Parts: sequence; structure tokens; C-alpha cells
Amino acid sequence: MKKSDLLHTTVNHYDIKAVNVVPMIEMMETTAFQARNLARAAQIVDEMVGDKDCGIILTLAGSLISAGQKGIILDLMRSNMVDAIVSTGANIVDQDFFEALGFRHYLGSPFASDNQLRELHIDRIYDTFIDEDELRICDDKMRLIAESLEPRPHSSREFIHAMGKYLDNNYSKADSIVLEAYRRDIPIFVPAFSDCSAGFGLVFHQVSRQQEGKPYVSIDSAADFRELTQIKVESGVTGLLMLGGGVPKNFVQDIVVSAEFLGYEADMHKYAVQLTVADERDGALSGSTLREANSWGKVDLAKEQMVFGEITVTLPLIAGYAYHKGTWKNRKARNFAKLFSKPSTLKAEGYAELAVK
Repeated sequence: MKKSDLLHTTVNHYDIKAVNVVPMIEMMETTAFQARNLARAAQIVDEMVGDKDCGIILTLAGSLISAGQKGIILDLMRSNMVDAIVSTGANIVDQDFFEALGFRHYLGSPFASDNQLRELHIDRIYDTFIDEDELRICDDKMRLIAESLEPRPHSSREFIHAMGKYLDNNYSKADSIVLEAYRRDIPIFVPAFSDCSAGFGLVFHQVSRQQEGKPYVSIDSAADFRELTQIKVESGVTGLLMLGGGVPKNFVQDIVVSAEFLGYEADMHKYAVQLTVADERDGALSGSTLREANSWGKVDLAKEQMVFGEITVTLPLIAGYAYHKGTWKNRKARNFAKLFSKPSTLKAEGYAELAVK
């Protein structure tokens, strides 16, 4: 068997513009179980989009781009329904940036022989395949981008901004979240940035620079936290659309507490919707409820909704509802990335008082 025998049918991305799902979602309002929860979540997202004071933060976890969700996220960005993104590294680097380079994900099978796949240099993401040799090219692009930056600590947002600039200069026609974010001043944060193809490129960069006795680029996750906290402080009212859980979910919820720790009177996230299959009984975090987050002072209870369903099914419905309702047509872009083109205005005034108490 050859690699081409398996890598032949590409994963295609949803186009929520093609089908108006609003009537179906409205029918779900008077049903039960997760259908009713999904309808309420869709309404909350639409209300969040219609709140002119609200900054909207999208979180991404799990393998979403490889599963055909990139088009949905791009449509949300192009419709000014996303102001910032917090993601796992795989979605941004191994999947979105990877496809921007001209590579694709392919339809596969969870029942394929993994031994055979390994021999053919094919990696499996459940029922999709990716070419390992092409992924190595993506890894090396991370090294090249690191080499182009000032050798100092950078937030993941800064590094991903450089990725967007690289695409703009070399792959300007790519359909890419990273590229779209670069052009629209939408900051992207990946708190665990080395946990993906970026990590391989950065390790090579750092080791080679150490051998030469030269300084190197590193990723500062505390800077990510600080910059996201600045977004919370500047925005005031915030809403969350969380796809999956994990680090992105917890990281973005914690910025409320971080702002308070600095001495700011930060409101809890006013709106919060999470799409997940995780169960709150299995150790929480990904499946911990938004009501639980209220006890930590992170999420307001008035406009929160969990939807327990697989994202490739629930996201197209909720995003399609928000798109076809058209509320976004009156929404202005927040351009949060521009906050970081000038010195930070954050001040730390709360910690000392807290320590004394």
C-alpha cells in the first residue's frame, strides 16, 4: 500500500452561510434535553453579539480544524463575532497554519491499521489522516519564524502575530484563522504553545542557538495571562463561546480573578456558552459547569448555558443561528490586538492590600 492510497479524499469545511438553520433552532426551543439547551445557547450567543459593550472571546480545544470547523470560525471572525481567541496549539499550528501552507487533512478511519499508518508516515486524528512528512515542514516553519524574531521572551500572541505576518507575505491567498486574525487585529493566545508543532521548531531553535552561544526566543505564558487580563480590563463586559474545555477554558475564565487581583473591579463574564461532551463527574475542568465557575467569581449565572454534545454537530447549528439572525451586521470590530502596540496601562494595586489582610 502507498501513502496516496489513503490520502486521497480531503476534509471539507462547513459553510454556515449555505443553510439557514434559524427555523430549526426555534423549533428546538419547545423541545427538551440538549435540543432545548442548544436553542438557549444559540440565543445567548446572539444576545452576546448584539451587546455593543461586550468583547467576545472564543476558545478552541480538541481537533477542530482537522474536523472541518475552520470555515465556521472564519465566518464568525469575518462577521465581527470574535474579538479574541484562546486555543490549544494543535488547532492553530498543526491544523490551521498547516493548511495555510497548502496542506490538507484527509478522510480516514478509526479502524485503520495504526502500525501501517506509522510505516507510511501518516498520523491519525480519530477518523482523519494527516501526512507526517508535510507536518515536519510545518514544524520547521516554526523554527524559521523563531529565527526571525528578537531573541527574548515573547507571548504566544506575539509569536502567532509573526505567523500571520509570515502567511501574509508568503501565502496571502490562504484561508486561515491565523492570517485572518493578523489582518483583523484579533489576538490569538495559546497558553500551552509548545504542546504542538511549534514546540518542535522552538526546541530546535533554542538548542541550535545554545550551541552557538547566542540568545534565543522563548514563550512567556505569564505574558499571555497578563495580556488577556488587559483585554478584560479594557473591555469591561465580556462573553465567552467555549468549544471544548481544557486549558483554554480555564485560562480565559481566570482573567476575571487576575484583574481583581491587580485591584480592578472586574465584572464576571456576562455571557458564557460551552459546547462539550466532558462530564463534570470525571475530574471536572473540561466538564466543570459554568455554574461552578460562578462560585469562583468567574461567570455570571444570568446568561450561561452548557450544551452537552459533540462540537462538529453543535457548533454549526449555533454559529449558523447567529449568522443568519444577522445581529452581527451592526457590530463593530474591537481590534484588541492594537492594545499591545503601545505600553500596557495595567497597574498592580490589589496584591499588597490583599496580603496585608
